[in-house]
Amino acid sequence: MAKTHNVTEFIFLGLSSNPEVQKVCFVMFLLLYTAIVLGNLLIVLTVMSSRSLGSPMYFFLSYLSFVEICYASTTVPRLISDLLAERKAISLWGCMSQFFFIHLFGGTEAFLLTVMAYDRYVAICKPLSYTTIISWQACAFLVGAAWVGAFVHSLVDSLLVFRLPFCGPNVIDHYFCDVLPLLKLACSDTVLIGLLIVANGGTLSVISFVVLLASYVVILLHLRTRSSAGRRKALSTCGAHVTVVTLFFGPCIFIYLRPSTTLSVDKTVAVFYTVITPLLNPVIYSLRNAEVKKAMKRLWVRAMKLEER
Repeated sequence: MAKTHNVTEFIFLGLSSNPEVQKVCFVMFLLLYTAIVLGNLLIVLTVMSSRSLGSPMYFFLSYLSFVEICYASTTVPRLISDLLAERKAISLWGCMSQFFFIHLFGGTEAFLLTVMAYDRYVAICKPLSYTTIISWQACAFLVGAAWVGAFVHSLVDSLLVFRLPFCGPNVIDHYFCDVLPLLKLACSDTVLIGLLIVANGGTLSVISFVVLLASYVVILLHLRTRSSAGRRKALSTCGAHVTVVTLFFGPCIFIYLRPSTTLSVDKTVAVFYTVITPLLNPVIYSLRNAEVKKAMKRLWVRAMKLEER
């Protein structure tokens, strides 16, 4: 079917229509977004400036933090500005661009979390071969592959959605352009498109999640042969990874691995993976990792000395 776009813009309903609730949400999400940017930027700067964090694990962590900033920035600034706007409109092209970048950065995060699980598996289960397997060339390849895989995933989803005819109405019951709200507005049968998107996005989430959990199960089984001190250190690192993985993939699987129907809780669940997960990433990794905390303290001391000069 040839695409027909009689609709030139979409109107977001946002999180709430209550003016008082919107004001409270404006302050809350402004603070949350500031914390997301500063927290993840702190991790990036800490890893870049600290020699003690020169291992591949922290290289991947800094990239994950960078992606978290980009991922949150595709939705949260728009959400914040719309909370004070009387008319929450976005152009068709703006909507499609937002859709593409949400899935680009979300897909990159999914692949990076898988890469980080593989890195931990090699470090714990094959320590003697670690520097050979996870070389800096391998790190660059894995990060590049994550970006390429996410780009292909996002491009496929975007092309499927862009081909849908939007003839009206144009009101999106959400705070950003996502798959299910857009499928609901299309003036054609979306069953096949919905199944293809589930196959592309939902299946990717499930497979990545299963691979991640399987790798951590293998790690846990391997740790039985380690000393208690080695077990505690490995479990602390892996525990942080598992927490981030669960917080990210749980809501994604709920949203993207089901038939093309919208639920009243979708916006709340979306807040979880677009705001809460990027916010908790630096907290989880810094609080559960002694080396990161020490490096942050050294960075703070250096910054204070420069300011005194």
